[in-house]
Amino acid sequence: MRTFDLSPLLRSTVGFDHLNRLVDSALNADTPSAYPPYNIEKLDDDDYRITMAVAGFAEDEVTITVQEGTLYISAKAKDNGVERKFLHQGIAKRAFERRFELADTIHVGDASLVNGLLEIELKRIIPDHKKPRNIKITKAASAKTIDQDTTKLEIEAA
Repeated sequence: MRTFDLSPLLRSTVGFDHLNRLVDSALNADTPSAYPPYNIEKLDDDDYRITMAVAGFAEDEVTITVQEGTLYISAKAKDNGVERKFLHQGIAKRAFERRFELADTIHVGDASLVNGLLEIELKRIIPDHKKPRNIKITKAASAKTIDQDTTKLEIEAA
């Protein structure tokens, strides 16, 4: 397998360390399983939905966890003690874990399980400090400094 070195790209960027981890995990991942099938839907500019077909699983058999920018969806069927004999078993109901890497601004909302479809709502929430803002141009008598200890912007009065 070929290894890619992303360090030349990262020389001119700040704060994109997770990009290297994301590309490495994509390149080094085993062949992903197609089970269970899912859709990722963009509802509007800031709203998304993941819909996953989890036929046969009950709500208490499915676990949804968000940890360090990764959404984990897993399921494991509980043994109800009843032995069943199938002539044909087309509904897999096998254990799975599916991972989704989330951007820093994506927040996981509600989840619902209806008619064998698990739906997870996602919303992009951009904090005020990341939103674009206009910077007022002042005269040379007013100086803006950045305090290195507290990283607060202090404005000296003219």
